[in-house]
Order: sequence, then structure tokens, then C-alpha cells
Amino acid sequence: MRHTILLSVLALLCASAFAQHEKITGVTINPDNSVTFRYRNPKAVTVEVSGEFMQGSAPLREVDGVWTYTTPPLASEMYFYGLTVDGQPILDLNYSMVKDIPRWMNYFIIGGEKGGLYSVQDVPHGTVASRWYDSAMLQMRRRVNIYTPPGYENSKKSYPVFYLLHGNACDENSWLDLGRAAQILDNLIAAGKAEPMILVMTNGNPAQQAAPAYFGDTYTNENTRPGIAPFPSTFGEIISFIDSNYRTIRKKAGRAIAGFSMGGGHAFTISKDNPDLFDYVGLFSAAGSRISDPAEKQKLLDLKKSGCKLYYIGCGTEDFLYRSVLAYNKQLDEIGFPYHFRETPGGHTWGPWRIYLSEMAPMLFK
Repeated sequence: MRHTILLSVLALLCASAFAQHEKITGVTINPDNSVTFRYRNPKAVTVEVSGEFMQGSAPLREVDGVWTYTTPPLASEMYFYGLTVDGQPILDLNYSMVKDIPRWMNYFIIGGEKGGLYSVQDVPHGTVASRWYDSAMLQMRRRVNIYTPPGYENSKKSYPVFYLLHGNACDENSWLDLGRAAQILDNLIAAGKAEPMILVMTNGNPAQQAAPAYFGDTYTNENTRPGIAPFPSTFGEIISFIDSNYRTIRKKAGRAIAGFSMGGGHAFTISKDNPDLFDYVGLFSAAGSRISDPAEKQKLLDLKKSGCKLYYIGCGTEDFLYRSVLAYNKQLDEIGFPYHFRETPGGHTWGPWRIYLSEMAPMLFK
């Protein structure tokens, strides 16, 4: 009897879950790269879709309780989207989701040049590990994500290290989840376009031990809390941890650093304050500080003198920092500091940042 009751309860729970999920019928990528959204809910009054592939939003049309909308053909890319039902945003439970603090988002990938690079392909894959290191300066154990290239475990060779930093309201998971960093490196390395390297993705929020989602916390920006050390000043602890636990090339020629937005500001500060640490520096959607101050100007001159092999700057033309980036480039021109500038369409979003990573990685460690 007890067994029968248990089965009945489970059946009811499964039926309830199915009833909730069957309302949402997902996304179809069509042969011409248009995308069809379908949402089943006969009781809905209005359903809209919005995303990076359109301006504003578009209404879905209802036939027999199923709401649909088909986009024009889309270019190869990874796109985020959202559905709104009767004015309330919902998640599409039948399609891919990632967490971008402080919200969950759905996404899809259109195959081809960029989309193929961001997708899991039938190539050798690297290993991603989450490790914990002790920060004496921050007085806590902190989490860092580390990608090792295919073959690392069975090799005895030492590898160069690329430190990849995130922006505000992000964490150590962001480059993996939204930036597709592991897929990008897997595919570039397999194609012979990038050198095998270790990729280190840190948590740049010094008040956090780890991603808020890891502890079930909500996001709060405590980076300016009085008495806490700024993240760039603690970066030596991360390098020491990586060099102590991995087979690394422990010299300037074997290290790169880059980041977007806040992380680009961190990369700017760490590289100029430590001119003998990195041969490769990337600032994505990040304007370096004005260098009218003689001390700041001298730090960049020291970085130039150290023989920095690549100073990569990328920014979208619709980015709110675009004019500031151009102003910073002009200052670099005035002191004869060589740099590589990549201008793309787009704003302060993941689309350009994935492009910059895809283009910078093949330029490293040559």
C-alpha cells in the first residue's frame, strides 16, 4: 500500500512538472539561420521576445495556444534572449541557460565562423578545474578557475599562462559561461591557430571568496568596502599559486593578462605597476587612466622599455567607453607606446569581448 501511494505521489509530481514545462517549447534554428521561438500557453494574452539580435522586442503570434515568432536569418554568433509573458519576464526552461549576475539568461548559438568557434566541437578538449588558494592579503580562501590544454596531464612540458579577468557584476565563472573561453581555446588550439596555454580565470571582487552562485548568495558589489585591499595589489598571490601548482613558464615571455571593463582596468593597473611580469596585455572595453600625471606616464614608459610584445586594445563603437578608449590611445601615441587597436561594432557586451579573446589568443606566445 505504501509503495502504491509513493508511486502515485511521484506520478503527480512528474505530471505537475510536465504541465509546467510543456508551456515552453523552445527554440528552433532553421536551415537559413533564422530562429523560431515557440511558447505554448493558451491562457497568455501577450508574449514577446527580445534579444541581442533585434532592437526592442517583437510580439509572438498565437495559433491554437502556441505562440511563435521567427527572426530574419542571423549572422554566426552567440545570442542571449528573453521571453515576456503578460508583462512578466520568464526563463525558457527547455533551452540553454547561463547565469549572468544577477540574472539567468537563455542563449542560442548560430553556427559558422564565430558560432562554430564558441561551440563544443569534435576536437581534443582541455580540462577546467576550480581550485582554492589562500589569500593572506584578503584573509580568506578564494576560488579560481583554471583551464589546462589538451594533453597537459600526460605531458611533462611547461606551458605559458594567460590570466583572463572579468568585469563588474561578474565572477570567475563568467568567462567560461558567457565568454565561452574553454571552447574558444579548444577550437583555436585544435586548428593550430593558438599555442597550447593555461588559462586562469580569477574572481576580481576582493570581498568575495567565490561566485555568489557557488554559495547560493545574491550579488552585492562590496569591492569598495573600507579596509579591503584592491584586487590588483593581491594579484601576486594568484601568480604564486599557479606557478607553485602547475608547470608554467615562469618568466615574462610566458605570461599574458587581459580583461574586459573592470577587468581591463585591473589588467591595465597590474601590467603598468609590474612591467617585468607580462609580455602580453589586453584591455577590452577599458580605458586606461589619463597619463598626464608624471608618475603614471613613467610607469607606461617603463612597460614600453621592458619590451612588451603586445598591447591589445579592443572596443565597440557603441560602447559607452568608446570615446575614452580613443582618448587613451591618443595619449599612447603621444609617448610613442605601440599598441594594437581592434574596433568592432557593438556596445559594452559579451559579443565584442568574445571576439577580442578569439583574436588575441592566437597572437600570444609566438
